[in-house]
Amino acid sequence: MPTTKVEVEGLMDRLTEVFRTVGYDGATLSKLSEATGLQRASLYHRFPGGKQEMAEAVLARAGEWFRKNILETLSGPGTPKQRLEGMVHKLDAFYGRGRSSCLLDTLSFGDGRSLFESHIKQSFAAWVNALARVIIEARGCSMTVARPVAEDAVIRIQGALVLCRGVGNTKAFQRIIRSLPESLIRKEKS
Repeated sequence: MPTTKVEVEGLMDRLTEVFRTVGYDGATLSKLSEATGLQRASLYHRFPGGKQEMAEAVLARAGEWFRKNILETLSGPGTPKQRLEGMVHKLDAFYGRGRSSCLLDTLSFGDGRSLFESHIKQSFAAWVNALARVIIEARGCSMTVARPVAEDAVIRIQGALVLCRGVGNTKAFQRIIRSLPESLIRKEKS
């Protein structure tokens, strides 16, 4: 394989796509090398810890994107509905309108589970907590009421991604994304 100079952003995008597509166990050095255009030696030069270090770098980058684009959007200015609409707009782009798998999901299988379990738990907990705070603000309810609603929202998003992958179209994800803001701010009838 010829030596190729790869920019950091492009390299991280390609590594992310491999882990997102085949998970940690499926991300062989051959696949990572092929996707990045770098020889194995070059990958080890950049990531002396090998595949695990690559996955950790991908998770750190995705975590930073998530913090800036999702958590800050949910805690930022605007009405609860505007913030939720901002979140779903960014998730729609991040997940390729439902064509891309969730990195946290694909890294939670096999060896990835034990390696990244803490990170995955913290990420989902932060998302659920941020959603719950917006729901509390919108509905005027308690955390006891808001937390299960927030968990259900994450389940709907993640489940739609799995379904889209399984059936080969993105209609379910698009339906969930469109309906989510209104469903989360709607007050429960007593």
